[in-house]
Amino acid sequence: MQQQPRRQQQPLSPSSLLLRRGGGPGSSFPSSSSSPPTTWALADFDVGRPLGKGKFGSVYLARERQSGYVVALKVLFKGQLRSAKVEHQLRREVEIQSHLRHRNVLRLFGYFHDAERVYLILEYAAGGELYRELQRRVAQRQQQQASGGASGAGGGGLGEARAGSCVGQLAEALRHCHSKHVIHRDIKPENLLVGRDGALKIADFGWSVHSRAGADDAAGGGDASDGDASASLHSTSSASSSRRKTLCGTLDYLPPEMVAGEAHDRGVDVWSLGVLAFELLYGAPPFEAQGHSETYRRILKVDLRFPDDELDASSSSSGSNKVSAEAKDLIRRLLARDPAARLPLESVLRHPWILRNDSSRNGQQRR
Repeated sequence: MQQQPRRQQQPLSPSSLLLRRGGGPGSSFPSSSSSPPTTWALADFDVGRPLGKGKFGSVYLARERQSGYVVALKVLFKGQLRSAKVEHQLRREVEIQSHLRHRNVLRLFGYFHDAERVYLILEYAAGGELYRELQRRVAQRQQQQASGGASGAGGGGLGEARAGSCVGQLAEALRHCHSKHVIHRDIKPENLLVGRDGALKIADFGWSVHSRAGADDAAGGGDASDGDASASLHSTSSASSSRRKTLCGTLDYLPPEMVAGEAHDRGVDVWSLGVLAFELLYGAPPFEAQGHSETYRRILKVDLRFPDDELDASSSSSGSNKVSAEAKDLIRRLLARDPAARLPLESVLRHPWILRNDSSRNGQQRR
């Protein structure tokens, strides 16, 4: 791939891409034998350095030649997608993500393809993965502990201000997704990106699914359905199963109902929000264990333990390094065994810990 010349990078103008979009969200999975008309081609982009690598391809920094705007170009190999039989997931990912419009959801502008590859044109998030930010902070914390400068208890993550801001922004994004009848089902730091302006953005909708239920309860209670994997995002077919039983997502973030093989709904995203809040504060997920079986057991039991609560009362680390009672209260209310008992997203946004720490809310109108 051609290395792009140095030039001032600019954020992408959505209208400049959408006017020339190739292969709309309702298109069937492109193949070499049947190619829908498109105005996009690889020649329209200067492709630069790799931004990341996944199971089926890589993501590159790219610039659309005509406008000069910078995007992230996700390149997927058709052969690998077919071998893994995940073409339907790609269809669904394109359908769902291209219909979502929110500051905290990574924008999918369009896609095109050639004989061997599929290309997704994505918003470029200059800040990279939230996971890397968290790992850097955890490493710094470990170095401080090794040098005797910090205790091993209390918060070992991003700190309450940053964690609270992330949780608040993610709650906003999930509320928007649920209002559009979409369940993400794979919330984790690796799937959260940071934009140029510091805004958190949900990415990677490969495990997302369309929910047929109404949007009046933004936290849970809405049934999810796959239906035909290639169906439109707005399909109203009654032939779909009413509730999901697929085991998907990342082990540490799975809710009890998924581990138990029970049907699940939008409450899975609310559970994941609680797991994320814990990990951002402590540097590790709450139910982490030596093996998968023990992790499953702890999730089913909701064996929630806060490391700083287990300290001896005489420990010298019981000061400012402790995570606040407000943060722990929010986590407990999100990690309820019963999905219907989990705190609704609207209430999350009004929780005292979020109100105190989510600086992204200042001066902004809620969407």
